[in-house]
Amino acid sequence: MKEKFSFNSPWEDIVGYSRAIRVGNVIELSGTVAVNESGHVVGPGDAYEQTKYIIAKIINYVEKAGGRKEDIVRTRMFVTDISRWEEIGRAHGEYFKDIKPVTTMVEVKSLISKDYLVEIEATAMIHDI
Repeated sequence: MKEKFSFNSPWEDIVGYSRAIRVGNVIELSGTVAVNESGHVVGPGDAYEQTKYIIAKIINYVEKAGGRKEDIVRTRMFVTDISRWEEIGRAHGEYFKDIKPVTTMVEVKSLISKDYLVEIEATAMIHDI
């Protein structure tokens, strides 16, 4: 059974995607950027703050889909300036240092807005321990 989760972004209908999809014990999350509920960029020019905000959003989405932070097994980070990897990595580590999901960080030419410095996708696998 596939369960789709929407979080009322106007882009979801325009582009035709779900913020998250849960199939069985797997939750896949779409690329997430540092935009608040009012549509404003959080942490303009600050890759560390954007990364922290994005990861908090991702954890919230995972929880709404029935998972926990500890269920996150993969993150994919798309960054516009790889030379800022340490501040992005530090923010990632603050959330995941004990969980240690597999991860990828790649530099991209640009994201959909010049104000976005980081975009992160995630996968969670719900498991009982």
